[in-house]
Amino acid sequence: MKTLRTSLLAITLTLVAGGVQAFTAVDREDGFLGLVTGKELTRLGITLIVTPDGAITGRAFGRDVTGRWDWSDDGFFCREMRFGQRPIPRNCQQVLVNGATLRFIADRGTGDTADLRLK
Repeated sequence: MKTLRTSLLAITLTLVAGGVQAFTAVDREDGFLGLVTGKELTRLGITLIVTPDGAITGRAFGRDVTGRWDWSDDGFFCREMRFGQRPIPRNCQQVLVNGATLRFIADRGTGDTADLRLK
């Protein structure tokens, strides 16, 4: 039993010391732009470009995506888009970053989560 506890402790310390990183909040527009400017946001079947002038363009599952975005005064990424001809209503999202992964959490951080890679 002591050997098992020692092994579990060693694994835990290795994971913590080995750089298992947590997501951190992106709560300022300039920080967000520093991450996305000149990059594509990708996920299986999805490639998006978010530009400093408030545009969103790209493709998702063979259809065009267009939209607009802005940064709310209370620190959220707010966007509305069209997926093909289908409108996607405005939603303000919490943004988190971990390395090259951006996590968007809908409904001001209380809804569904989407992870996209920066390329």
